Amino acid sequence: MRGNGLVAQSGGPTAVINNSVRGVIQGWLQQKNTGCLYGAMYGIKGILEDRLVDLNAQGKTFINGLRYTPGAVLGSCRYKLQEGDYWKLLRFFQKKDIRYFFYIGGNDSMDTANKVYRLALQERYELYVIGIPKTVDNDLPFTDHCPGYGSAAKFLAITAMETSIDLRSLLMSKGVTIMEVMGRNTGWLAASTMLARRSDDDGPHLIYLPEVPFIREKFLADVEDVYRDLGHVYIVVSEGLVDQEGRYIFAEKSRDPFGHCLLGGLAETLKTMLEKETGIKVRCNIPGTIQRAAAHCASAVDAREAHMVGVEAVRTAAAGASGIMIALVRKQGETYCCVPGSIALDRVANREKKMPRQWINRAGNGIGEEFLQYVRPLIKGDVPIPTCNGLPAFIGLENFQRRSHPVGEPR
Repeated sequence: MRGNGLVAQSGGPTAVINNSVRGVIQGWLQQKNTGCLYGAMYGIKGILEDRLVDLNAQGKTFINGLRYTPGAVLGSCRYKLQEGDYWKLLRFFQKKDIRYFFYIGGNDSMDTANKVYRLALQERYELYVIGIPKTVDNDLPFTDHCPGYGSAAKFLAITAMETSIDLRSLLMSKGVTIMEVMGRNTGWLAASTMLARRSDDDGPHLIYLPEVPFIREKFLADVEDVYRDLGHVYIVVSEGLVDQEGRYIFAEKSRDPFGHCLLGGLAETLKTMLEKETGIKVRCNIPGTIQRAAAHCASAVDAREAHMVGVEAVRTAAAGASGIMIALVRKQGETYCCVPGSIALDRVANREKKMPRQWINRAGNGIGEEFLQYVRPLIKGDVPIPTCNGLPAFIGLENFQRRSHPVGEPR
């Protein structure tokens, strides 16, 4: 490998995203005659503002601490590049002699990486661009699953199990509990809560996903049927539920930089509907960012695979590949095993992988066994976390992030 490398994180962090950074650092240090590996602070914005840190200089304590520390160690952002920004990026890469660009993110990030790759190709600048998958939504195509999903799924399944037991424990005020989870256009996270059910009486009793149109009358009938049988109902919904015309049941009028509707508020909408139509008391549980940040519930399998794709990204670039995203390929057999593969960035960019309809029950309000077989291996194992005074001893991301500064700005 010749020249320098650059790694950046994008979008919402996951409980294991720093493992991919750890993998890139360790993979880079394993290469011979490598240049400097930079980290871009706060994603693609950090590159435009020359906010870089030297990752070669980080000690073992810092690198090892990335295994169990949540958040994005390099900082992240949601910034949609304009056409002129791509030229700025390319000039910056030329100035710093950056020949390897590793971008950790989801659908929009893979689109950004693909456009950087295409521009470098057009301008005949030797640049190896590798996308590293990351998203709790698990909606990137051409990979068995996404690093970050297993840990979020594990947290949500545990949360559903605990709060369902809590609901059943209340003798005089059982009612209905609605848990709203992330999932803009796909139901992978909501489906994972089905892992909490050990018997037919256990919650969640009803699960609604964006893959099946939401019908108001059917929803009310489903809830009343379960309530009549059990005296209480535990419901899980994806935030991105849509009606038969494909319109979100609840969405704010404003949009994010990429043009996506801002979601969140669906549970309260359904609570108002249920209480008005049925008179049943309803409570809402909304994990919010907890579901993606809960490193104390991280899956060992998830952490290992997030690290693996980081190492593989460097190995693949060193072998001369570019314009690809590292993927996870599940091997057939009784014992779970995923190995790294790859897919062209232009086949992944801005595309989503939906839950297969055959993994959802006919009524559209529950999950089948085939999905459970798919997801069970992804939540296995725990990530050991050192503690101090009874709390996790996460590494100090804030101190690390202060080391970078824009050109011309005092330290």
